[in-house]
Order: sequence, then structure tokens, then C-alpha cells
Amino acid sequence: MREIIELASGTSSLGDFVIALSDKGVVALEFGSDHAAIQQNLRERFPEAEILNDQAGLNSIVQNVSRAIEQPGFDVGVPLDLRGTPYEVEVWTMLRSIPSGETTNYGALAAEFGTRDAREVTEAIAHNPIAVLVPCHRVIKKDGSISGYRWGVWRKRTLLLREQKSEGFRLA
Repeated sequence: MREIIELASGTSSLGDFVIALSDKGVVALEFGSDHAAIQQNLRERFPEAEILNDQAGLNSIVQNVSRAIEQPGFDVGVPLDLRGTPYEVEVWTMLRSIPSGETTNYGALAAEFGTRDAREVTEAIAHNPIAVLVPCHRVIKKDGSISGYRWGVWRKRTLLLREQKSEGFRLA
């Protein structure tokens, strides 16, 4: 039987987004208004799966994701189905342990993995397919400046500012 991945779109103050779920949980949360391109990327990422639009069926999840984008710390209530290399999944799992309102830097994460080369960690973070729920936006440069973000540096800055207001932000 072919795997089914359902997707739906939503809107937030950070722009349009698309969420995709397998029977195990969220496999993607991407910002962007080109839903056809996002859907094509999902087909390429999951070539064996059937990708189905289910706007009505995922409506409550879309609403919860929108709320999580707007309100740091809000629990969407859906598990994540992290799919990547074992190293990527390990990095993404570690990102989920960074509390809302806190940041770390690429070098510190690399040190936790026992490597001095932060480029490996940076590459794994860049491949994170689940915005906000896998909080790669909480990783900044060692000097405290905000570096790249797959969905736009302005979104990263906005997410960090929201967390700062709601949690008493602490830089790494």
C-alpha cells in the first residue's frame, strides 16, 4: 500500500504556509505562497507517496499551526515525523530541546556533537523541513547576530522577537 501524505495551506502574520502530514505526524511545514512548488518539492522528497490535498480534514491542525506561529510555546498537538539522515534527525531533535526564548549558536551545537566544524550542523539545520516546530530559528551566530534562515531572515528575526516578548529572551 502506498503511503499517503496529506497537505493543507494556511496563513499567518509571517505569510502563507503549507503543512504536510503522514500517518505518523508532520513531515513538512514550509512558508511560501507558491503552493504548487511546495507540493512538487514534496513529491520529489517522497516519490513513493501519494500527495493529497485535504484542506477540510486538516483545518484544525492548520489553525493550531497558525496559532503556534503567532504564540511561541503553543503546542500544536501533533507529533513530528522527522525524516532525514540519522545525523540530520539527531540535530533536529536537539533543536527541539532549545527552550522557547533561548538561543544557541552553530559552534555550541557542533561541540555538543563532538565536532569543531560547525558547517555539518549548519548544513543539517539548512535541510530542516519543518519550520517553527523544529525551531532552527533559535540558532544564531556566535557573535549574537542573526544569520540565514531557509524561509527568510526577516521571519527568523520576527520569531525570535516574539519569543523575547513572551519568554524573557536569553542569548547564548
